[in-house]
Amino acid sequence: MVKINVGIIGLGKVGLLRKDLIIKHPAFNLKSLCDVTKPAESVISGHQYFKNYQDLLASDVEAVFIATPNKFTPEIVIAALNQKKHVFCEKPPGMTVEDVDRIIAAEKKSEGCVLKFGFNHRYHGAVMEAKKIIDSKKFGKILWIRGVYGKSGGLNFEKEWRSHRDLAGGGILLDQGIHMLDLFRYFLGDFSEIKSFVTTAYWNVDVEDNAFALLRNKDGQIAFIHSSSTQWKHTFSLEIYLEGGYIAIFGILSSTRSYGQGERLIVAKKQFEEEAEAVGNPRESVKLFDRDRSWELEIEEFVNCIQKKSPVLQGNSVDALEVMRLVHAIYNNDPRGRKRR
Repeated sequence: MVKINVGIIGLGKVGLLRKDLIIKHPAFNLKSLCDVTKPAESVISGHQYFKNYQDLLASDVEAVFIATPNKFTPEIVIAALNQKKHVFCEKPPGMTVEDVDRIIAAEKKSEGCVLKFGFNHRYHGAVMEAKKIIDSKKFGKILWIRGVYGKSGGLNFEKEWRSHRDLAGGGILLDQGIHMLDLFRYFLGDFSEIKSFVTTAYWNVDVEDNAFALLRNKDGQIAFIHSSSTQWKHTFSLEIYLEGGYIAIFGILSSTRSYGQGERLIVAKKQFEEEAEAVGNPRESVKLFDRDRSWELEIEEFVNCIQKKSPVLQGNSVDALEVMRLVHAIYNNDPRGRKRR
Protein backbone atom coordinates (compact mmCIF):
# COMPACT_ATOMS: atom_id res chain seq x y z
CA MET A 1 0.00 0.00 0.00
CA VAL A 2 1.33 3.41 -1.00
CA LYS A 3 1.26 5.68 2.03
CA ILE A 4 -0.09 9.23 2.08
CA ASN A 5 2.58 11.82 2.89
CA VAL A 6 1.25 14.04 5.67
CA GLY A 7 2.19 17.36 7.22
CA ILE A 8 0.94 19.02 10.41
CA ILE A 9 0.63 22.79 10.71
CA GLY A 10 0.35 23.91 14.32
CA LEU A 11 2.00 21.95 17.11
CA GLY A 12 -0.01 22.91 20.16
CA LYS A 13 -1.86 20.39 22.30
CA VAL A 14 -4.23 19.26 19.54
CA GLY A 15 -1.58 19.21 16.83
CA LEU A 16 0.64 16.96 18.94
CA LEU A 17 -2.29 14.67 19.72
CA ARG A 18 -2.91 14.35 15.98
CA LYS A 19 0.79 13.68 15.47
CA ASP A 20 0.68 10.57 17.66
CA LEU A 21 -2.36 9.20 15.83
CA ILE A 22 -0.94 9.92 12.38
CA ILE A 23 2.27 8.08 13.21
CA LYS A 24 0.27 5.02 14.26
CA HIS A 25 -1.98 4.97 11.19
CA PRO A 26 -0.85 2.48 8.53
CA ALA A 27 -2.03 4.68 5.65
CA PHE A 28 0.01 7.72 6.68
CA ASN A 29 3.65 8.70 6.42
CA LEU A 30 4.27 11.74 8.60
CA LYS A 31 6.80 13.79 6.63
CA SER A 32 6.67 17.38 7.84
CA LEU A 33 5.85 19.55 10.84
CA CYS A 34 5.30 23.29 11.02
CA ASP A 35 4.99 25.78 13.85
CA VAL A 36 6.11 29.40 14.21
CA THR A 37 7.97 28.37 17.36
CA LYS A 38 10.41 25.50 16.94
CA PRO A 39 9.42 22.68 19.31
CA ALA A 40 11.75 20.39 21.20
CA GLU A 41 14.03 18.21 19.09
CA SER A 42 12.23 15.14 20.43
CA VAL A 43 9.03 16.38 18.76
CA ILE A 44 10.51 16.96 15.31
CA SER A 45 13.02 14.12 15.29
CA GLY A 46 12.74 12.15 12.05
CA HIS A 47 10.56 14.74 10.32
CA GLN A 48 11.11 17.85 8.24
CA TYR A 49 10.52 21.03 10.22
CA PHE A 50 9.29 24.30 8.75
CA LYS A 51 8.66 27.60 10.49
CA ASN A 52 6.56 28.86 7.59
CA TYR A 53 3.47 26.98 6.45
CA GLN A 54 4.03 27.96 2.80
CA ASP A 55 7.29 26.01 2.85
CA LEU A 56 5.54 22.93 4.19
CA LEU A 57 2.86 23.18 1.49
CA ALA A 58 5.58 23.47 -1.16
CA SER A 59 7.08 20.18 0.02
CA ASP A 60 5.98 16.70 -1.06
CA VAL A 61 3.11 16.33 1.41
CA GLU A 62 -0.22 15.20 -0.03
CA ALA A 63 -2.42 15.91 3.01
CA VAL A 64 -2.20 18.39 5.87
CA PHE A 65 -3.65 18.59 9.34
CA ILE A 66 -4.23 22.19 10.44
CA ALA A 67 -4.38 23.03 14.16
CA THR A 68 -3.73 26.76 14.34
CA PRO A 69 -5.41 29.71 16.10
CA ASN A 70 -8.69 30.67 14.42
CA LYS A 71 -7.30 33.88 12.92
CA PHE A 72 -4.85 31.97 10.72
CA THR A 73 -6.94 28.90 9.90
CA PRO A 74 -8.80 30.14 6.78
CA GLU A 75 -5.74 31.43 4.93
CA ILE A 76 -3.85 28.19 5.57
CA VAL A 77 -6.78 25.97 4.54
CA ILE A 78 -7.28 27.99 1.36
CA ALA A 79 -3.57 27.91 0.53
CA ALA A 80 -3.49 24.14 1.03
CA LEU A 81 -6.52 23.58 -1.20
CA ASN A 82 -5.05 25.90 -3.84
CA GLN A 83 -2.00 23.64 -3.87
CA LYS A 84 -4.21 20.56 -4.24
CA LYS A 85 -3.60 19.15 -0.77
CA HIS A 86 -6.17 17.14 1.16
CA VAL A 87 -7.06 19.03 4.34
CA PHE A 88 -8.13 18.00 7.82
CA CYS A 89 -8.84 21.18 9.79
CA GLU A 90 -9.62 21.48 13.47
CA LYS A 91 -12.73 23.37 14.53
CA PRO A 92 -13.74 26.15 14.38
CA PRO A 93 -13.16 26.72 10.66
CA GLY A 94 -12.22 30.36 11.21
CA MET A 95 -13.62 33.43 12.94
CA THR A 96 -16.51 34.43 10.67
CA VAL A 97 -19.08 32.99 8.28
CA GLU A 98 -17.25 34.79 5.48
CA ASP A 99 -14.14 32.79 6.36
CA VAL A 100 -16.01 29.57 5.61
CA ASP A 101 -17.49 30.99 2.41
CA ARG A 102 -13.96 31.68 1.17
CA ILE A 103 -12.85 28.18 2.15
CA ILE A 104 -15.75 26.61 0.25
CA ALA A 105 -14.91 28.67 -2.83
CA ALA A 106 -11.36 27.27 -2.71
CA GLU A 107 -12.70 23.75 -2.11
CA LYS A 108 -14.79 23.94 -5.29
CA LYS A 109 -11.67 24.76 -7.30
CA SER A 110 -9.48 22.12 -5.66
CA GLU A 111 -10.24 19.33 -8.16
CA GLY A 112 -11.52 16.76 -5.72
CA CYS A 113 -9.34 17.42 -2.70
CA VAL A 114 -10.84 16.10 0.53
CA LEU A 115 -11.73 18.75 3.12
CA LYS A 116 -12.81 17.60 6.56
CA PHE A 117 -13.31 19.53 9.80
CA GLY A 118 -12.74 18.10 13.26
CA PHE A 119 -16.26 18.06 14.70
CA ASN A 120 -15.04 15.26 16.86
CA HIS A 121 -18.05 14.80 19.17
CA ARG A 122 -20.09 13.04 16.48
CA TYR A 123 -17.67 10.12 16.83
CA HIS A 124 -18.01 9.60 20.59
CA GLY A 125 -19.48 6.24 21.52
CA ALA A 126 -22.45 7.54 23.50
CA VAL A 127 -23.35 10.02 20.75
CA MET A 128 -23.24 7.38 18.02
CA GLU A 129 -25.38 5.02 20.10
CA ALA A 130 -27.90 7.80 20.75
CA LYS A 131 -28.09 8.53 17.01
CA LYS A 132 -28.81 4.86 16.27
CA ILE A 133 -31.68 4.82 18.77
CA ILE A 134 -33.16 8.03 17.39
CA ASP A 135 -32.86 6.88 13.78
CA SER A 136 -34.58 3.60 14.67
CA LYS A 137 -37.74 5.60 15.54
CA LYS A 138 -38.11 3.41 18.63
CA PHE A 139 -39.26 6.41 20.67
CA GLY A 140 -40.81 8.45 17.86
CA LYS A 141 -39.69 11.94 16.97
CA ILE A 142 -37.61 14.32 19.07
CA LEU A 143 -39.59 16.89 21.04
CA TRP A 144 -36.73 18.93 22.45
CA ILE A 145 -33.02 18.87 23.33
CA ARG A 146 -31.12 20.49 26.19
CA GLY A 147 -27.32 20.78 26.14
CA VAL A 148 -24.91 22.15 28.73
CA TYR A 149 -21.21 22.34 27.99
CA GLY A 150 -19.02 24.20 30.43
CA LYS A 151 -15.50 24.45 31.72
CA SER A 152 -13.76 26.13 34.59
CA GLY A 153 -11.30 28.37 32.85
CA GLY A 154 -8.15 28.26 34.99
CA LEU A 155 -5.28 30.36 36.30
CA ASN A 156 -4.00 31.35 32.84
CA PHE A 157 -7.38 31.42 31.11
CA GLU A 158 -7.31 35.17 30.49
CA LYS A 159 -3.89 34.89 28.81
CA GLU A 160 -4.74 32.08 26.41
CA TRP A 161 -5.12 32.96 22.72
CA ARG A 162 -8.66 31.58 22.83
CA SER A 163 -9.61 34.41 25.20
CA HIS A 164 -8.61 37.19 22.78
CA ARG A 165 -10.97 38.38 20.06
CA ASP A 166 -8.20 39.29 17.61
CA LEU A 167 -6.93 35.69 17.55
CA ALA A 168 -10.08 33.68 18.31
CA GLY A 169 -12.96 35.77 16.96
CA GLY A 170 -15.25 34.62 19.77
CA GLY A 171 -15.20 33.06 23.20
CA ILE A 172 -16.54 29.92 24.81
CA LEU A 173 -19.41 29.50 22.33
CA LEU A 174 -17.11 29.49 19.30
CA ASP A 175 -14.40 27.49 21.04
CA GLN A 176 -16.39 24.77 22.82
CA GLY A 177 -20.11 25.39 22.41
CA ILE A 178 -19.72 24.90 18.67
CA HIS A 179 -19.44 21.15 19.39
CA MET A 180 -22.84 21.14 21.10
CA LEU A 181 -24.40 23.16 18.28
CA ASP A 182 -22.99 20.68 15.79
CA LEU A 183 -24.66 17.87 17.73
CA PHE A 184 -27.94 19.79 17.70
CA ARG A 185 -27.71 19.91 13.90
CA TYR A 186 -26.73 16.23 13.83
CA PHE A 187 -29.98 15.31 15.59
CA LEU A 188 -32.41 18.04 14.46
CA GLY A 189 -31.07 19.58 11.27
CA ASP A 190 -30.99 23.32 10.72
CA PHE A 191 -32.73 25.96 12.81
CA SER A 192 -34.77 28.91 11.62
CA GLU A 193 -35.46 30.83 14.88
CA ILE A 194 -33.00 31.84 17.57
CA LYS A 195 -33.30 33.73 20.86
CA SER A 196 -30.13 34.35 22.83
CA PHE A 197 -28.23 36.07 25.62
CA VAL A 198 -24.45 36.32 25.36
CA THR A 199 -22.44 37.76 28.21
CA THR A 200 -19.03 38.23 29.76
CA ALA A 201 -20.02 37.61 33.35
CA TYR A 202 -16.75 37.00 35.16
CA TRP A 203 -13.53 36.79 33.18
CA ASN A 204 -11.61 39.93 32.18
CA VAL A 205 -11.59 39.08 28.47
CA ASP A 206 -13.00 40.69 25.33
CA VAL A 207 -15.00 37.61 24.32
CA GLU A 208 -18.03 35.92 25.87
CA ASP A 209 -17.72 33.59 28.85
CA ASN A 210 -21.38 32.49 28.77
CA ALA A 211 -23.93 32.00 26.01
CA PHE A 212 -27.57 30.96 26.45
CA ALA A 213 -29.73 30.26 23.41
CA LEU A 214 -33.05 28.77 22.36
CA LEU A 215 -33.26 27.42 18.83
CA ARG A 216 -36.31 26.20 16.90
CA ASN A 217 -36.41 24.40 13.55
CA LYS A 218 -39.10 24.45 10.87
CA ASP A 219 -40.82 21.44 12.49
CA GLY A 220 -41.19 23.23 15.82
CA GLN A 221 -38.53 21.17 17.62
CA ILE A 222 -36.59 23.21 20.17
CA ALA A 223 -33.03 23.01 21.46
CA PHE A 224 -31.48 24.89 24.39
CA ILE A 225 -27.75 25.45 24.87
CA HIS A 226 -25.75 26.86 27.74
CA SER A 227 -22.07 27.24 26.87
CA SER A 228 -19.93 28.48 29.75
CA SER A 229 -16.40 29.12 30.98
CA THR A 230 -17.70 29.86 34.47
CA GLN A 231 -18.87 26.29 35.01
CA TRP A 232 -16.47 25.64 37.85
CA LYS A 233 -17.00 21.91 37.49
CA HIS A 234 -16.28 20.75 33.94
CA THR A 235 -19.64 19.60 32.61
CA PHE A 236 -21.11 17.94 29.54
CA SER A 237 -24.75 16.95 29.44
CA LEU A 238 -27.01 16.31 26.46
CA GLU A 239 -30.64 15.40 27.09
CA ILE A 240 -32.92 14.37 24.24
CA TYR A 241 -36.64 13.96 24.93
CA LEU A 242 -38.76 12.12 22.41
CA GLU A 243 -42.42 11.20 22.09
CA GLY A 244 -41.91 7.79 23.68
CA GLY A 245 -38.95 8.23 26.00
CA TYR A 246 -35.66 9.98 26.54
CA ILE A 247 -31.93 9.64 25.96
CA ALA A 248 -29.33 11.43 28.07
CA ILE A 249 -25.55 11.61 27.84
CA PHE A 250 -23.58 12.76 30.88
CA GLY A 251 -19.85 13.24 30.54
CA ILE A 252 -17.66 13.31 27.46
CA LEU A 253 -14.30 11.60 27.24
CA SER A 254 -11.28 13.86 26.84
CA SER A 255 -7.52 13.47 27.13
CA THR A 256 -7.61 14.83 30.71
CA ARG A 257 -10.84 12.99 31.65
CA SER A 258 -11.92 16.17 33.44
CA TYR A 259 -15.43 15.74 32.02
CA GLY A 260 -15.73 12.30 33.59
CA GLN A 261 -14.06 8.92 33.48
CA GLY A 262 -16.63 7.80 30.94
CA GLU A 263 -19.75 8.73 29.02
CA ARG A 264 -23.00 7.58 30.66
CA LEU A 265 -25.76 6.91 28.18
CA ILE A 266 -29.16 6.73 29.87
CA VAL A 267 -32.14 5.44 27.92
CA ALA A 268 -35.71 5.17 29.21
CA LYS A 269 -39.14 4.49 27.79
CA LYS A 270 -41.94 6.83 28.77
CA GLN A 271 -43.98 5.12 31.51
CA PHE A 272 -47.18 6.34 33.17
CA GLU A 273 -49.00 4.89 36.19
CA GLU A 274 -50.08 1.69 34.49
CA GLU A 275 -46.47 0.73 33.74
CA ALA A 276 -44.43 2.19 36.61
CA GLU A 277 -44.74 2.24 40.36
CA ALA A 278 -44.34 6.00 40.48
CA VAL A 279 -45.32 8.65 37.94
CA GLY A 280 -42.26 10.32 36.43
CA ASN A 281 -39.85 7.59 37.50
CA PRO A 282 -39.43 5.24 34.53
CA ARG A 283 -37.01 2.36 34.46
CA GLU A 284 -33.69 3.45 32.98
CA SER A 285 -30.95 1.49 31.27
CA VAL A 286 -27.42 2.84 31.69
CA LYS A 287 -24.46 2.10 29.45
CA LEU A 288 -20.93 3.35 30.15
CA PHE A 289 -18.48 4.19 27.39
CA ASP A 290 -15.00 4.42 28.87
CA ARG A 291 -12.82 4.31 25.76
CA ASP A 292 -12.52 7.31 23.45
CA ARG A 293 -12.08 6.23 19.84
CA SER A 294 -13.43 9.47 18.37
CA TRP A 295 -10.07 10.83 17.20
CA GLU A 296 -9.22 7.57 15.49
CA LEU A 297 -12.62 7.22 13.83
CA GLU A 298 -12.67 10.69 12.29
CA ILE A 299 -9.14 10.21 10.93
CA GLU A 300 -10.25 6.87 9.52
CA GLU A 301 -13.05 8.58 7.60
CA PHE A 302 -10.57 11.14 6.28
CA VAL A 303 -8.33 8.33 5.02
CA ASN A 304 -11.24 6.49 3.42
CA CYS A 305 -12.40 9.61 1.61
CA ILE A 306 -8.92 10.14 0.18
CA GLN A 307 -8.40 6.53 -0.86
CA LYS A 308 -11.90 5.93 -2.23
CA LYS A 309 -12.45 9.47 -3.52
CA SER A 310 -15.73 9.53 -1.64
CA PRO A 311 -17.52 12.55 -0.14
CA VAL A 312 -17.04 13.54 3.49
CA LEU A 313 -20.19 12.57 5.39
CA GLN A 314 -19.42 14.02 8.82
CA GLY A 315 -17.67 17.34 9.35
CA ASN A 316 -17.83 18.50 5.73
CA SER A 317 -17.79 22.11 4.59
CA VAL A 318 -21.60 22.36 4.69
CA ASP A 319 -21.54 21.28 8.35
CA ALA A 320 -18.84 23.88 9.01
CA LEU A 321 -20.76 26.65 7.28
CA GLU A 322 -24.11 25.95 8.92
CA VAL A 323 -22.73 25.62 12.46
CA MET A 324 -20.78 28.86 12.00
CA ARG A 325 -24.01 30.52 10.89
CA LEU A 326 -25.61 29.26 14.10
CA VAL A 327 -22.79 30.61 16.27
CA HIS A 328 -22.99 34.05 14.73
CA ALA A 329 -26.79 34.09 14.78
CA ILE A 330 -26.59 33.48 18.53
CA TYR A 331 -24.12 36.36 18.85
CA ASN A 332 -26.27 38.69 16.77
CA ASN A 333 -29.65 37.79 18.30
CA ASP A 334 -28.70 39.11 21.74
CA PRO A 335 -30.22 42.63 21.71
CA ARG A 336 -27.38 43.88 23.90
CA GLY A 337 -24.63 41.97 22.16
CA ARG A 338 -21.94 43.19 19.82
CA LYS A 339 -22.99 42.44 16.25
CA ARG A 340 -20.64 40.13 14.37
CA ARG A 341 -20.26 38.98 10.80
